[in-house]
Amino acid sequence: MAKLVDNGQEQTPELNKAVAALLPFVNAQKANFKPQEITNLLWALAKRVDNGQERTPGLKETVAALLPQVSAPNNQFIPQHIANLLWAMAKLVDNGQEQTPELKAALAVLFTGVNAQKNQFNPQHIANLLWAMAKLVDNGLEQTLELHRAVAALLQHVNVQKNLFNAQDIANLLWAMAKLADNGALISGLNEAVAALLRHVNTEQANFKPQEIANLVWAMAKLVDNGEWTSELSEAVTVLLRHVNTQKANFKPREITNLLWATAKLGEFVELNVATSVFESLVYRISENLQLSQQDILMSLWGVMVCCARLSLDSNNNNWLEPHIDELFTRLENTSPDNKEDQSIIAMAASWLRRTCPFVPHYPTTISKPQADFRAQLQSSIPSLRIEEEKCLNSLPPVDLLLPDHNMVIEVQGPYHYVGGDFTTRNGSTLLKIALLQKAGFEVIEISVNRLLNQDLMKPYIDQIKARIGIPPQGHGSVSLKRRWADAAYIIADKGRQPTDHGYLNAEEHLEEQTDKPAKRKKTNSQ
Repeated sequence: MAKLVDNGQEQTPELNKAVAALLPFVNAQKANFKPQEITNLLWALAKRVDNGQERTPGLKETVAALLPQVSAPNNQFIPQHIANLLWAMAKLVDNGQEQTPELKAALAVLFTGVNAQKNQFNPQHIANLLWAMAKLVDNGLEQTLELHRAVAALLQHVNVQKNLFNAQDIANLLWAMAKLADNGALISGLNEAVAALLRHVNTEQANFKPQEIANLVWAMAKLVDNGEWTSELSEAVTVLLRHVNTQKANFKPREITNLLWATAKLGEFVELNVATSVFESLVYRISENLQLSQQDILMSLWGVMVCCARLSLDSNNNNWLEPHIDELFTRLENTSPDNKEDQSIIAMAASWLRRTCPFVPHYPTTISKPQADFRAQLQSSIPSLRIEEEKCLNSLPPVDLLLPDHNMVIEVQGPYHYVGGDFTTRNGSTLLKIALLQKAGFEVIEISVNRLLNQDLMKPYIDQIKARIGIPPQGHGSVSLKRRWADAAYIIADKGRQPTDHGYLNAEEHLEEQTDKPAKRKKTNSQ
């Protein structure tokens, strides 16, 4: 019956009654089921829930009755059973299943089974298993030693079998690795497995479906955000984004939101003409869809603002894109989210549109040591200079240093301001903040923390600031902080890394992969 529904059978009242009638018999005979039957039952129940069936009391009781059978010592599960069971449990948890002691015990047995039978899993098993474990971790499952060992064992086989994965497997695997990295899972072999798979994105590019493209671009933005930085990733992003325009009519709203967010998140890592093409292809679809969730609207709004910021900083026309900021902001005008990151997005949109922010956003403030040292040195060099620290301007996130008498902002740039920490490639959050400050009339100076390690390194930058505010420098070789000076009041004094990012954006993505029982590959709905 679960298969019938999965293949299009309508969930009629009669079908639901038939399922409900069978569940008590499962409970009564729970101790008599063989491993294959336990696997099929839990898989079927997970499929039912994933296809929209309500988690009725009867269904919950049946799941609770079967879970202890998974961890029963007399039940021995083969690799396909393990893959299907972990997929089922991930789906159940993703649809509201409580993480009971029985569930955790069953998972511990399965993780041990993965490690013990690691040499017997085929490519699709590996893809489904890693997807399931990443999904469980993303839903709050404790990262136990057994789980880490199971993941590490499978990652080794990703490298071994890398030439055997198809397009769907690659999409599921990279999504899973990005989720694990994003949840702080420091597992041996993760970097090598990512690099191995990225090389195959190019060869499989013609076979990726729209959802897989969206999930892959999201995964790559997350991997970069968590420090995974390889030349293969750069090539893979470029390859995937080229396919956005050709498949633009086939992306679902959630997939469009994820693409806009990820492209914006990657900032200058994506060439401006490529990023602009993505937004030109997709942004009108967001405006046409009136059923978007608030989170999707927020993510899209942030992405559109970043693209506008990039065009503005590059002195390009963004008039075609700005109306979309207005339209998306209007759809959020009557909302007052509790989430600080969401509040920040709305506040930035209000600033961009020169409107009053509907609330007073609250931002965390952190003064790094390089920032404090530079301020002290600057103040010592110019005792009369007024300097304000961690000041919020126009409801925007706080700036590091403000020279209010000169309409000048100094940003001490650090780790989360750049893509992959390369000291050159600014991310979307950084670009948006700079553009918003410029739009509000401030001159922005960016200085890298690795240029502020001692007073001798600081002095050339202080001399440049003196020159900008009309105080002649005193006999020391100065450095040029200029970049596109003729086009914008904008300075960069090299790039660096800093311990804080002020949380300009952490809009949570909504993704899920296509996965199914290994016997048949199917695509499921987006998360």
